[in-house]
Amino acid sequence: MLNFEKYLSDFNSTIDIQDFLVNFFVVAILAFLVQQFYVRYGRALSDRRKFAGIFLPLALATLLIITVIKSSIALSLGLVGALSIVRFRAAIKDPEELTYLFLVIGLGIVGGANKPLLAILSFALILPILFLHSRIIGKEKSLSGKSHLNIRTSHSNVQSLIDALSPHVSYLELKRADSKGERHFYSLVGKLKSLSDIQGLKSAILNLDGQADISIIDQPDIIL
Repeated sequence: MLNFEKYLSDFNSTIDIQDFLVNFFVVAILAFLVQQFYVRYGRALSDRRKFAGIFLPLALATLLIITVIKSSIALSLGLVGALSIVRFRAAIKDPEELTYLFLVIGLGIVGGANKPLLAILSFALILPILFLHSRIIGKEKSLSGKSHLNIRTSHSNVQSLIDALSPHVSYLELKRADSKGERHFYSLVGKLKSLSDIQGLKSAILNLDGQADISIIDQPDIIL
């Protein structure tokens, strides 16, 4: 009986409080830095500051879970069972958001595995790559200078609308199109060549439909 109890006790390992605190603060600092990096250099059109607010609690929650379950096979199996009946759903509007979620979860896992140096090294290697990637990709589609165009009109030909707006913008993307009866709603993101092109945009839209409602928002943070 004593041997059997000893056998069971081998499945558990003591959690060192000092190591846990070190891992906790390392992961917290790294998650906070990732949060600031995403707000500053992320390319998603959603509210990045609001979305990045979950990075820190997500990383610390992952750290806590991994710290606990790594000390017990029974708890590990219990977590698998719990996750099989609990479904997590998040409104991911951009693949970039999912990438950063995996990054902070990864930092939490590495910290929970008691590898703070690996977490720091991974952070030091990954973020410069993300920065260079954002600079390279962002040259053609930089958020700077973009405007959100909301148009309500009776004009139903989307292509002719885009053709009319294109001469006044260097970049134009249709994000949403809704119709209700004879009224149509178009939401676009465009990059103005200059502020003087705002009047050109309005004129182009009004030439298609003199009763159109136009809303232009400079540098939007939220996809409407």
